[in-house]
Amino acid sequence: MSLAPSDWTLEARCQGSADSLFVEGAQQKKARQLCRGCAVRSHCLAEALDNRIEWGVWGGMTERERRHLLRVRTDVESWASLLLGQKSPDRS
Repeated sequence: MSLAPSDWTLEARCQGSADSLFVEGAQQKKARQLCRGCAVRSHCLAEALDNRIEWGVWGGMTERERRHLLRVRTDVESWASLLLGQKSPDRS
């Protein structure tokens, strides 16, 4: 299934409950549960990583987990390409 960049949000399990994904501490564990089994989890994570979104749970990862991943995987130019097999947009 190939979705346009913003179309994936229409299939997200969290649709309509985004506020519950912007929590802190122990509440993040509960928020991450919502991501399990989501058909567009990889799209969501790629969006957060490619756009360096700093807040909330995206694709089942907290902001701390995403920061760590970005620090250790500096070789990745496009998370959408890596996670979804999508071509990265031409950057002039």
